[in-house]
Amino acid sequence: MISALCKEGNLQKFIDLLDRIHGKRCSPTVIVNTSLVFRILEEERIDEGITLLKRLLQKNMILDDVTYSLIIFGKIKIGELGSATKLFEEMLKRGFHANSFLYTLFIGAQCKKGMINEANDSFEEMRKMGLKPYEDTFNVLIEGNSGAGRSNESLNLCEEMIKDGLLPSRSSFNEMVREVRVISEMKRANSLLTVMLDKGFIPDEITYCYLMDGYGKDGEIHEVLKLFYEMEYRLHSPGQMAYTSLIRNLCQSGKLKEADRYLTVMEDRSLAPTLRIYESLILGYCEKGNIARVDQLYRDMVKKDLKPSSETFELLERIHNANSIHFKIA
Repeated sequence: MISALCKEGNLQKFIDLLDRIHGKRCSPTVIVNTSLVFRILEEERIDEGITLLKRLLQKNMILDDVTYSLIIFGKIKIGELGSATKLFEEMLKRGFHANSFLYTLFIGAQCKKGMINEANDSFEEMRKMGLKPYEDTFNVLIEGNSGAGRSNESLNLCEEMIKDGLLPSRSSFNEMVREVRVISEMKRANSLLTVMLDKGFIPDEITYCYLMDGYGKDGEIHEVLKLFYEMEYRLHSPGQMAYTSLIRNLCQSGKLKEADRYLTVMEDRSLAPTLRIYESLILGYCEKGNIARVDQLYRDMVKKDLKPSSETFELLERIHNANSIHFKIA
């Protein structure tokens, strides 16, 4: 009943109900009260949440340090990081202890505002205080460092997280791998994935595509193929994104026959080739001087209502003018 009233926003009815049951054998526990206030604050109903907290404090139905944590959570939720920081400092001055939840909140807020140095400092301060980071702590910091281009820091955090017996979320790991491609640390990222797979981590198509693109960028096409087959084994059926990554990397490495073969496999599996696939093949065959294949690919692309990008359009136009071939540029 309390949960339903809270969800409907009937705060006064909720308070009245607390008044009726307070002091009775069925009085709600601190955990119940905390959970309900947390829900209100999570919905960004900050004024209502603080009103309820005051009422609960008056009736000794919630702890002081819990109250501080919840108000700080609410302020961070609505973007008032400065106000939350002042309240946190006040909390410490009054002799209350910080906790991992609060530090994780601050680290997440700092990352969101691009304050990566401050977030990393908060993480170090947290550990010096003997507070143990948990999954969310590592995840927000991995994503924050990745977004700031600090790929080595993200890799270090991921390795540390695994040593602590934790696993990153799939989205955090994917974000890290996406940025790691820039610094060519694919072996390190792939090794992490291998360890994580043994611990129950479940990658998705995006995970493998980022790794494939990274190896492709480094010219290690054999690793691209290994990852594709591993993905096929684990995920059963690679989708458009995976085939696009594979074919594009094969084209960039000059392996056009293999790229064409996977184009056929893709179509046999009822997957529609993407514009990027056609453009990669067209560019590859242009470089090889195989204009007949370029013509065929263009015609297939037009039949599928795919329009070339401006760069591909200009390339096709130059070929058209130079070779007087008979396809018409749409």
